[in-house]
Amino acid sequence: MSHVLIIGAGGVSNVVVHKCAQAKDTFSKITLASRTLAKCEAIAAAVKAKYGVEVATSAVDADNVAELTALIERIKPDLVLNVALPYQDLHIMDACLATGVDYLDTANYEPPEEAKFEYKWQWAYHDRFKARGIMALLGSGFDPGVTNVFTAYIKKHLLDEIHELDIIDANAGDHGLPFATNFNPEINIREVTAEAKHWENGAWQITPPLAHKRVFDFPQIGEKNIYMMYHEELESLVKHYPEIKTARFWMTFSDNYLNHLKVLENVGMTSIEPVLFEGKEIIPIQFLKAVLPDPASLGPRTKGKTCIGCVAKGLKDGKEKTVYVYNICDHEACYAEVGSQAISYTTGVPAMIGAMMMLQGKWHQAGVYNMEQFDPDPFLEALAQYGLPWEVKEL
Repeated sequence: MSHVLIIGAGGVSNVVVHKCAQAKDTFSKITLASRTLAKCEAIAAAVKAKYGVEVATSAVDADNVAELTALIERIKPDLVLNVALPYQDLHIMDACLATGVDYLDTANYEPPEEAKFEYKWQWAYHDRFKARGIMALLGSGFDPGVTNVFTAYIKKHLLDEIHELDIIDANAGDHGLPFATNFNPEINIREVTAEAKHWENGAWQITPPLAHKRVFDFPQIGEKNIYMMYHEELESLVKHYPEIKTARFWMTFSDNYLNHLKVLENVGMTSIEPVLFEGKEIIPIQFLKAVLPDPASLGPRTKGKTCIGCVAKGLKDGKEKTVYVYNICDHEACYAEVGSQAISYTTGVPAMIGAMMMLQGKWHQAGVYNMEQFDPDPFLEALAQYGLPWEVKEL
């Protein structure tokens, strides 16, 4: 019986709370905290109506380490599950260190002042977490997260050596709006407009944003344009699997999305540099976020499917072999179940499963860890059980 404190009250958090309520044998007590108490209360009310499970709520500023520490000391959770913004990861890790409580997040730290996400800041906490006897699990979403676990599964069961790894993410959902992002617009646009980075022959290769394009034929979805970009799981995967010679991350974008993005970029709306406007400093991308549709509002209007997976090429018993491990998720089915679209669902379910692995002691070690450092089997078994079944195909 365990108490989890969930921080953040957006679309992903909504899924996490619903899923923790479905697994009440593991999560016997749930507390939801965010800066906006009303958002926490709305999620708690939805979960109470659906499952009869009480969710405690609290207001907290995740940027305020002292306030967060006081909350953790008062409610004494067994684990802090961070689904707030990546800018807040280090503050929440500091509060966990101060209180001696395990930590989990779904996206790695990103400094607010530059569009750059990497693990070095969080990996630097390893010795302190180890000395405190507590664990941090990084990136327990889908990508990063499940894609790391798929890679570990491939290495354990399907290939003796992985030489090439392509992580391919398709969202073939349609919300019928001219332009909207499926998760936090600020994080989404920062990711897409950043330089692409992939691993080749022992070094990072940098290319302009979205310069590399291919066509990929997705199961149940069909052919889509995929574009190479940088994604954080590549950094940990090439560290933990040094045999990988090439590692890339690909994502689908519609022409419509890319055209809107280009215009917004050309007029300066995607910038993270402050601009003086009527005597006030504003950051264009944050203003843009305020005028774009809230991703949480897209749930009822999104139709179609997502398909995220790993294509790995390597050796099995001395012969070349290529395997594809993937999940397909339906936007409408997700909305019917938990009131969120598939982008939130595919991040929220693995966040709950990662927490479950830690609380059940199946994945537990003092220090800071990435998903691929643990046994993939119990995680993938629970993943299929809680709504994200996965397939294996030889290509």
